Amino acid sequence: MGSIATRSPFVPETLVRLAPVDGVRFATAEAGIRYRGRTDLMVAMLADGTTVAGVLTQSKTASAPVLACRKHLKKGTARLLIVNSGNANAFTGKRGREAVDLTVEAGAKAADCTRHDVFVASTGVIGEPLEAEKFAHLIDGLVKSAQPDAFEAAARAIMTTDTYPKLATRKALIGDVEVTINGFCKGAGMIAPDMATMLCFIFTDAAIAAEPLQALLDEHVETTFNAMTVDGDTSTSDTCLVFATGAARARGQEPVTKVGSKKLRAFSAALHDLMQDLAIQVAKDGEGLSKFVTFVVEGAESAAAARRIALSCANSPILKTAIAGEDPNWGRVVMAVGKSGEAADRDALSIWFGDHCVARDGERAADYSEPAVAAYMKNREIVIRINVGVGEASGHVWTCDLTHDYVSINADYRS
Repeated sequence: MGSIATRSPFVPETLVRLAPVDGVRFATAEAGIRYRGRTDLMVAMLADGTTVAGVLTQSKTASAPVLACRKHLKKGTARLLIVNSGNANAFTGKRGREAVDLTVEAGAKAADCTRHDVFVASTGVIGEPLEAEKFAHLIDGLVKSAQPDAFEAAARAIMTTDTYPKLATRKALIGDVEVTINGFCKGAGMIAPDMATMLCFIFTDAAIAAEPLQALLDEHVETTFNAMTVDGDTSTSDTCLVFATGAARARGQEPVTKVGSKKLRAFSAALHDLMQDLAIQVAKDGEGLSKFVTFVVEGAESAAAARRIALSCANSPILKTAIAGEDPNWGRVVMAVGKSGEAADRDALSIWFGDHCVARDGERAADYSEPAVAAYMKNREIVIRINVGVGEASGHVWTCDLTHDYVSINADYRS
């Protein structure tokens, strides 16, 4: 796999430390799946009674692990998560399904649970058979040695071209009982989620049934992971799973079983905030990036239309390269709005780069200053706001610029 030219300019000086979540233990190993000298296999052992919710890629060429997760989610319970990096086990036919079966069987035996309680995910190169024999024999030992205070190690084991592990934690009250929500994800390229995200795993000690947990995830994914893109390419492996161990029952939390329960208001807000945090971290680690970009669309017919217009901008190579070159070429924004397929009033269209109005009511702003806007483009974080003049709805998308380094990383990805 190609080397990474530079680390993201947004790598945090200090990683967030995630305290243990009752009912979750992790272990990692160097299985040699593709990488040498680094971990590439992770297991998360989950307490008996853990519930699970998930969103998965809508790709028509979804990987074998995604298909397995889709099937296992129907039961709504989980005991073990197994994730490998370096090989996506996608477009691998019968051999791919057999690799999943071998992994799930080894996991079920190690965790002493049913096959439906084992969840798997893979990330890496597409089209190369995954040799599960390389790591299936390690699973039993990993389950036995798993430790609760190992979130960072788990996050590092699932990285591919990421330049840092993406971690987040939040607290919330359910009734008068405080619960913890911890999450980590990987993703730097092939990022344009569609009802999912790259690989993201969230853990809480809250006691929440699978149905209301799924409802919360479905609600929040739209304005977090589905409002983020790096390159417009939806992965075959996108997987986001939320596990609720229920350990907070021992501290007096009454289990929540109903969708829309008022008891989950604070938890819902904390979960959304954590998911947004992780989505932004992914955009800030886009392959080869030099700038983090937020597109805000206002005056649209609907929130969905606003997001599609923002995505049209955020996925435009010609616009993203202009941003990389610090060129305030707002004409490319006009182009991207026009090609979105959504309603926009050309003669009411207005555009701002930061606080600088560059276009107003369908033409260049009378007070437009090229030097002032060019100076703004030198910032590492750029906000481009667009009012399309046809309604009152708004939406946003987070992305990054498109640089020479992105081309280099992906031209050399398999070598």
